[in-house]
Amino acid sequence: MVKQYIRRASKDKKSKSGVDRLSHVVFGDPSSGASGFTGKYVVREALKFLNTPSSPLKTLALAGRSHEKLTKTLQWAAHPSSPPPDVSIIIADTTDPPSLVSLCNQTKLLLNCVGPYRIHGEPVVAACASSGCDYLDITGEPEFMEKMEAKYHEKAVETGSLIVSACGFDSIPAEMGVMFNTRQWVAPAVPNHVTAYVSLESDKKIVGNFATYESAVLGVGSMDKLQEWRRSRPRKPRPVIPGPPPPKGPIIEYQEKIGLRAVKLPSADAVVVRRTLVTLMENPGGLPGINESPEHTEKREAYWSSVKPAHFGVKIASKSLLGIYRIIGVGVFLGLLSRISFGRWLLLKFPSFFSFGWFRKTGPSEEEVRSASFKMWFVGYGFSDSSLASERNSKPDMQIITRVMGPEIGYVTTPISLIQCALIVLSQRENLPKGGVYTPGIVFGPDLQERLQENGVSFDLVSKTALRGPTAA
Repeated sequence: MVKQYIRRASKDKKSKSGVDRLSHVVFGDPSSGASGFTGKYVVREALKFLNTPSSPLKTLALAGRSHEKLTKTLQWAAHPSSPPPDVSIIIADTTDPPSLVSLCNQTKLLLNCVGPYRIHGEPVVAACASSGCDYLDITGEPEFMEKMEAKYHEKAVETGSLIVSACGFDSIPAEMGVMFNTRQWVAPAVPNHVTAYVSLESDKKIVGNFATYESAVLGVGSMDKLQEWRRSRPRKPRPVIPGPPPPKGPIIEYQEKIGLRAVKLPSADAVVVRRTLVTLMENPGGLPGINESPEHTEKREAYWSSVKPAHFGVKIASKSLLGIYRIIGVGVFLGLLSRISFGRWLLLKFPSFFSFGWFRKTGPSEEEVRSASFKMWFVGYGFSDSSLASERNSKPDMQIITRVMGPEIGYVTTPISLIQCALIVLSQRENLPKGGVYTPGIVFGPDLQERLQENGVSFDLVSKTALRGPTAA
């Protein structure tokens, strides 16, 4: 596990036990946290902002089960420089609740890099919610996120703990990207549906994070239980979206405007975006801050007034038909084998075989990470005038395409996204909600896009087009 601390520029708050909170934390597990693949890149990204001019990140600590592994992680992250002498290392364990409570009582912000979160995540969320410590993570597991909201939202509101999941590639580019697209629809135009097409690119071989693969295997394996749990929960009202629901479309779609073939990707992104839109419907001006400045109130309300609801889905894309068949093949393996224990054992024992080389336990090399990048195209369909949406048999007559681009998704874009979210918490805590379990979009939306653009993730308007024929799904 790993933790990082940061002293906040504003007045230090005290824990429920009365201890001054002097630090912020990044927490992870040796297998997948700060001393694991993703965690060490998060530490490296955090060190870029430690004690730099105008940065709110003043103190940092790593926490986990192995002092030796955490020391090596810090050395790797600081290379070629020597590790900063004031970075602390703390021993803590998700199986030892008192160690988590002690940790939360010492810190103001905890970044959780442990995974799979369905196995390791809840004890950390519970400790933060009970102590008032703020919490961010990089999970892409819908079941974990939804259950944490159901179990801990009220407690987090009470204690002032701000708990935000999905602050990595899942689901920052999707959330910020769909909001960027819907903001391009200037009245009287309105969007109806937006589809994100994710294209992963590399000069070398693309290699994914094993923890992501493991989470996918376990997630598909428990899908029936998740659906049953959802049915048992009270149904929340959905935002009103102009026009009819979008057509399903073919299994393999060719999106001519961007030159890609694509298939549906069952990811957390659509779930997270939907939760953000529901919260926005309940709070049309966004979530007010604890002691928000008038300037930020104006900025927040202006931003959210320009965001419009739309149906949203995600597809994974490839330039080649062979690439699409490989994606389908991986999906078939996961769908057939994840539902039985022996099948899950096979998938996790031989990830490279069942993913056609896309995932492996050793992770990518530094060269493979540097050569990789992503493009996420957002193709939106809607109406040039909102009055057209209510007409019988109405079809969208307008298309807007936007794009989000950035570096490798798991080890570069994810740390960038997480650390920028953390820096917003550290520098603008008074402008953020007192506490609760939320999605990143509804908390960081007004401020995050600019920060991402300053750190290598771009947002572009590609085209606005009037349509004459039938639209794609």
